[in-house]
Amino acid sequence: RGLVRSGCGTLLVLDQDEGGIKLIRSFDWNDGLFDVTWSENNEHVLVTGAGDGSVQVWDTANPRGPLQVLKEHTQEVYSVDWSQVRGEALLLSGSWDHTVKLWDLERPQSLCTFRGHEGVVYSTVWSPHVTSCFASASGDGTLRVWDVKMGVSRLVIPAHNAEILSCDWCKYDQNVLVTGAVDCGLRVWDLRSTRQPVAELLGHSYAIRRLKFSPFHRTLLASCSYDFTVRIWDFSRPEPLLETLEHHTEFVCGLDFNLHIPNQVVDCAWDETVKVYIPASLADLQPCAD
Repeated sequence: RGLVRSGCGTLLVLDQDEGGIKLIRSFDWNDGLFDVTWSENNEHVLVTGAGDGSVQVWDTANPRGPLQVLKEHTQEVYSVDWSQVRGEALLLSGSWDHTVKLWDLERPQSLCTFRGHEGVVYSTVWSPHVTSCFASASGDGTLRVWDVKMGVSRLVIPAHNAEILSCDWCKYDQNVLVTGAVDCGLRVWDLRSTRQPVAELLGHSYAIRRLKFSPFHRTLLASCSYDFTVRIWDFSRPEPLLETLEHHTEFVCGLDFNLHIPNQVVDCAWDETVKVYIPASLADLQPCAD
């Protein structure tokens, strides 16, 4: 099951089976929806971030509207991410107001507001390894790693001389992240030594909108861009670009790996299409042993 972000205020919940992709539920909001995340506790619950600065909590079993609307940000919410710790209902929201907020959906107000970025916050991602730790990427060109318990960023990396639109954690190493920016480059970082990136991946010709590490391979990742392409990379190789997919006719704005089917990718674009596929370069690749 998957879902689609939409700039026109519509959330589509989709399901895939042998017959293709089918629509499960459609929700409307009165402003653009920029990001979406599934609950880790309830398979029917999901959260979106909107252009009016609000966060919506939806239930696919309840078609009447959002269960909750959280409104504290003063500008667009561009990123939302649900904690990967089961039993927690903790949510991050990153906004154009330069802040990240932490929410417990059992409470009406946010638990904490994280300040420090000097530009739009485009991406907020919980660490899959360390409880109470998350990363954020911003238009100020920095990648920040935050300690929720302390309420401060414990590491600030000047990762690009350009706006950073996306970041993600390696699923196999708690010290490795990747950033993608308006400068068309991806950079892989080791938090133990941040003076230089571990790798720089070049090939896109316009801004990188979103990137994701593979859940099945330590050094494999995918990126999508305003150059209409999706690219598959292995940063451990001398020639890291494995494949370029050119199956969209507009900006590619969404991307993820399937957590259950190895090497399957889903993407979406401004051409109003969603594509689900296994890239040719990954068709015969076996999941990582560790």
